Parts: sequence; structure tokens; C-alpha cells
Amino acid sequence: MFTVHFYEDQQLLLSQLSERAPAVDEDLKIKGRKGKVVKVQQITDRTINVEVALEKVKKKKLTDDLASKKKR
Repeated sequence: MFTVHFYEDQQLLLSQLSERAPAVDEDLKIKGRKGKVVKVQQITDRTINVEVALEKVKKKKLTDDLASKKKR
């Protein structure tokens, strides 16, 4: 069993107990967001740090929606 810590930009996203370590360029999903493993670093025999690159969240602009609606 390994303790796996997932980081994005030096911020801890998730710590979990796992039976296997993720590989580099492996696709994964953390907290509903898709990502890819960039770097795997083994700290001790049971602790692994994983650097992850997650997809950016696209936000909708509300001003475009309001401008297209008809005003009364």
C-alpha cells in the first residue's frame, strides 16, 4: 500500500491510500476534473508525490446571455 499525494502547482489536491502508483502520462480524474500525470517522485518506500496538470475550467460570460435577451 502506498500513500499517494497529488499536487497541482505546489497545492495539495488529494491524498489517498492506493495499492499502485500512477505512471507518467497516465490520464486520471480528481474531484471531477480530468488531468494528466506530469511527474512521479517517490519520497519514502511508502510515500509518493505526484505532480498533475488539470484541464482549466471554462467559465461562461453572463453579459453575453443578458444582452441577447429581449428587454420589456
